[in-house]
Amino acid sequence: IPCFNAGYRLKGAVENALAQVEHVIVVDDGSTDGCMDAVAGLPVKTIVFQKNRGKGHALIEGIRKALESEGTEVVALMDADGQHDAAELPGLYQSFQSEKADLLIGARTFDRERVPWRSRFGNKVTIWVMGILCGRHLPDTQCGFRLLSPRFARQFIDKVPGGRYETEMRMLLLAIREGFHIVSTPIATLYEPGNVSSHFRKVRDSFRIYWGLLQNVLLR
Repeated sequence: IPCFNAGYRLKGAVENALAQVEHVIVVDDGSTDGCMDAVAGLPVKTIVFQKNRGKGHALIEGIRKALESEGTEVVALMDADGQHDAAELPGLYQSFQSEKADLLIGARTFDRERVPWRSRFGNKVTIWVMGILCGRHLPDTQCGFRLLSPRFARQFIDKVPGGRYETEMRMLLLAIREGFHIVSTPIATLYEPGNVSSHFRKVRDSFRIYWGLLQNVLLR
């Protein structure tokens, strides 16, 4: 669980995860709001960055730590803001196993009632651009609720540089480029308009994501 100033949401996300999995790792990406204090007494492993480095760096260090545990069968990634329901992990794991997946990405439902038009539009544009540039159509390319096989996780931390939100796109592009088996599985859409714990910057971070897509084509 990568975390940056997640406020009160972090404790709930961690407690829900602990109810479903053996080990929980929280990577504090330089938080300044004291959110980590709320999980200090919980049985979790923590990694602390003294300064904010970006979600991508937090993901890489968290995955690296997870792979150190003997017998790790799968690495699950969840956001800290409560918009991923840990109760879905058993079902996602079942799909992951039955499909013999290397990367499972949750697919949210971007309907008009739950998600504002800007988010729906952005998601559709990314899907369209990926289909054009990479020849692969997925219903959701940016969802942070993911499961990774150890063999793919090792490739990811070895080959993808740390960054911010574009790192998740680079993860997907690596899986496509190297022929890993990708599965998309529907998940509940838990969307909170104006969520202050979301640090995605639409212009800056969208540019990083699309630049990563373009680089993937140029480096072929």
